[in-house]
Amino acid sequence: MNKGMRQSEGTIKRTSRLIWGIRQAALAKPGLFSFILLFAVLALQAEQQQVIQNPSFENIKTNRPEGWRTVTYSGKADFQISSVARSGNYSVQLVSEKGADASWSTVVRVRPFSRYKLTGWVKTENVQSLGGKGVLFNIHGLEKYQTRALTGTNDWTKLEMIIDTELNDALQVNCLFGGWGRVAGKAWFDDLTLEYISGRTLKPEATIQADRKLTPVSEYIYGQFIEHLGRCIYQGIWAEMLEDRKFYLPVGSAESPWKVAGKPHSLHMNPLLVYAGVPVPEIRLRGDGTEGGIYQAEIALQSGRKYTGRVVIAGDPGVLPVEVRLVWGEGESSREVFRIDEISPDYRKYYFNFTAGASTDNGRLEIVSRGREAFRVAAVSLMPADNLEGFRPEVIKLLRELNAPVYRWPGGNFVSGYNWKDGIGDPDRRPPRKNPAWQGIEHNDVGIHEFMTFCRLVGAEPYIAVNSGQGNETLAAEEVEYVNGAPDTPMGQWRAQNGHPGPFNCRFWSVGNEMYGDWQLGHMPLKDYVKRHNRFVEAMKARDPNIVIIAVGAVGEWSRGMLEACADHMDLISEHFYVQERPGLLSHVYQVPRAIRRIAEAHRQYRRTIPQLRGKDIRIALDEWNYWYGPYIYGELGTQYFLKDALGIAAGLHEYYRQADIIYMANYAQTVNVIGAIKTSKTEAVFDTTGLVLKLYRNEFGTVPVRITGQPEPLDLMAAWKADGRTLTLAVVNPTGERQNLSLKINGFKLNRVEKIFRITGPHEKACNVPGKKSEVEIFTVDESFHPEKLTLPPLSVTVYVLK
Repeated sequence: MNKGMRQSEGTIKRTSRLIWGIRQAALAKPGLFSFILLFAVLALQAEQQQVIQNPSFENIKTNRPEGWRTVTYSGKADFQISSVARSGNYSVQLVSEKGADASWSTVVRVRPFSRYKLTGWVKTENVQSLGGKGVLFNIHGLEKYQTRALTGTNDWTKLEMIIDTELNDALQVNCLFGGWGRVAGKAWFDDLTLEYISGRTLKPEATIQADRKLTPVSEYIYGQFIEHLGRCIYQGIWAEMLEDRKFYLPVGSAESPWKVAGKPHSLHMNPLLVYAGVPVPEIRLRGDGTEGGIYQAEIALQSGRKYTGRVVIAGDPGVLPVEVRLVWGEGESSREVFRIDEISPDYRKYYFNFTAGASTDNGRLEIVSRGREAFRVAAVSLMPADNLEGFRPEVIKLLRELNAPVYRWPGGNFVSGYNWKDGIGDPDRRPPRKNPAWQGIEHNDVGIHEFMTFCRLVGAEPYIAVNSGQGNETLAAEEVEYVNGAPDTPMGQWRAQNGHPGPFNCRFWSVGNEMYGDWQLGHMPLKDYVKRHNRFVEAMKARDPNIVIIAVGAVGEWSRGMLEACADHMDLISEHFYVQERPGLLSHVYQVPRAIRRIAEAHRQYRRTIPQLRGKDIRIALDEWNYWYGPYIYGELGTQYFLKDALGIAAGLHEYYRQADIIYMANYAQTVNVIGAIKTSKTEAVFDTTGLVLKLYRNEFGTVPVRITGQPEPLDLMAAWKADGRTLTLAVVNPTGERQNLSLKINGFKLNRVEKIFRITGPHEKACNVPGKKSEVEIFTVDESFHPEKLTLPPLSVTVYVLK
């Protein structure tokens, strides 16, 4: 924490100590009282005047102003310390010839629900807009707080604005060069001040109007999203233990998890020998008793656990016997062997079962022979024998507890390059591909049939996104028919041949994913995409007119354009948001409900101003939402979440209840490992902190919200009736590091008894849960009295009261 942060954070505590000191001095020596009081007032004024560290950039360390950092949002900018200063010796400078959106930035601690005045000085030279606003000061993440922007050439100019901090305890102040677009030219910044003007003391109090029921919340706000990305499906939900089991990567290469057993030159990836669309490894044996074959290491095994698998193999009779071995240590006693005593030139599947004799993180699966001639391995699979139709039992157990009502699949960015037909038929014959949007290999082991099995196992509805990027309307319509068509339709017949005669009856279908973004495969301008969307919907509804269509949205020009041109071709409209880590606990937590509210308010405005929406109720499917920050610990995009993130997700759920009239669905992104609610190792699974919140609210909280009035800040409250009409649930989030007392009134409800009190908390805001280790954050059932007139909420906590 820098000096400025420490100073501003301690203001309130020092104020209290100063007042106490004045009182003691006045009692001891009344004659000194006036002098002491004047000194105290001046000291407090000085402290309130300046909470920005190094505001004039005079403290320079390693060619950087202390307390400040550089941020580039787009383009290329040159950040400099300049001797062109309004006062003192230095200012900071930003220069860009071809255009940039960049800033010098610092974080300041502030009081919530207070008013501040930000002042700073700017000098510009030949600043030209290339889509950006110009040169200005702004508060990062709070778009309404920005000064006027300068362009052209200006001598030192004072810019200022008033800021209401609301539920923020820290702000990022930007010396901004660009602003929602790029600018070119030169700019200097100097002499910033952030002056405290006024604020209110936070004394949480609220009234629950239990007899004032609001719009019931849709169960679909507890939806989830799984994508073919990182360790979400493969090495997350799916039970396959082997990587690259169909040999997309050449065996023995640095990228491949498969290694050559024996002489390296004995293995050949023959391009003429193709099984699942890629060359298979061929092992040519010397015939001198030397062992040859392939193996994969770093397989996690558990002592006494049973495993099952298969190998697809072909070869010459001279190779017999071929041995498939599961190895957990050194020596003959630390392995089990399955012998293949028959082989032919045609590929055949052989099934095997093993029991591990010891636990290890470095087990091996070997496929070897000491014979002569050659054999070819087309595909291999290894799973725990207790897998649930291909899925990990320990993960399915947690997902059943999570109890999400709907799962969105298969993407995400992935869907814009995905052909659903690759995931149909014999899994060993399905072609492995390079993941079209992310890193790694798409094995195509989990396709439509497996996804439907997954939904059945966890008790959820399926929600399928179709490829409107590199795909076309014909492919999308065929997918609808394959999933929902009668058995006598062409696609329905194919589905029946693949083992499922009856329709799957999937209701929810989205056309594409984030097609507004230039990162999306097949991205195109809005004016072209609206026509494409409508063609897709017409083709899909021709196969099943009863499906619910979800269109791609993004608040702003894109959502408005989609609603204007496609309102007759959608039932819901998608929105996405992710937030990152922010300094200040309140700021970090309350950015989630703020983002939800921003989207809801934008769509209410669309309803008032877009003629095409008259008489329609196109609600929001917020089908990607979450925190997204930090290092990737659990594979690609595999971030670790903390207690402070759980507080934000709980506050977000409260906001969904407040916006229940316009938000129909929300899909937490994503479910396992990839920014996930559940984290896994190779053998263990655990609820991450955010998953605990989703589980608690889904299973214990009511569905009919009621009106709440008052000023509960800094707490966040929600109350809702359960379906029985006799149980009122109350949830309180305390996103502070201090115990808070809430004065609460409950009108229209006579309390009989407190049925249960649930609490999520932990020892500190960075407390987290890691697979295989004792959890730091849990759901507790607490035994304490319930006195609404003075509820005591522990720090860093979510508390749910179930009241009869």
